Amino acid sequence: MDLYLVRHAIAEDRDSARWPDDSVRPLTADGVERFRRAARGLRELVPQVDAVLSSGFARAWHTAELLTEEAGWPAPRRSESLEADRRPTDALKELQGRDEGALALVGHEPHLSWLAALLLTGDEDGVRIDLKKGGAIALALPGHVEAGEASLIWAATPRLLRRLAR
Repeated sequence: MDLYLVRHAIAEDRDSARWPDDSVRPLTADGVERFRRAARGLRELVPQVDAVLSSGFARAWHTAELLTEEAGWPAPRRSESLEADRRPTDALKELQGRDEGALALVGHEPHLSWLAALLLTGDEDGVRIDLKKGGAIALALPGHVEAGEASLIWAATPRLLRRLAR
C-alpha cells in the first residue's frame, strides 16, 4: 500500500470565544487558496488514490474536500481515528483492516507525524518529522500494515507542492 499523510491547510488561530468547540475551527481564506495550489502540485506527484480518509474536524475535512476538487481524488470518508485528540495506534488499527493500493489520510499534528514515526520505526517517538500545514508525506507499506514496516518515499512541504502545480 502507498500511504499519503496530508496535514490540514492553514486554519484560523485557536480562539475559544469564536470557536468554543475547536473541531469547528475553519481554514483561513489564505489557507484555502494556498492549499488549492498545493493540491494541484500533489496531483502531479500522486495522480490518483483509491480512497481518502479524513478527520471530521472542519479544517481537515475542508482540506480533504479541496483534494477532491483540485487533485481529483475521491470524496473523503470520515475517520474518527484521525481526529486531533486520538492516538496514532488508533489510526494504525484502522489501516490494518484496509486493502487499497493507494490511500490518503488527512488529519492533524502531531498525530500524523507520530503515525508516520510509528509506521517507519515501530515507535511513535522513533523519528522526528516536521509536517507543515498543507504538507504531505508518502510511505510505502508491504502487503500487510504493521508498525515499523513502512519505508519513506518522499516528504513535501506545501511550498514545494505549490511549485509543482501547473
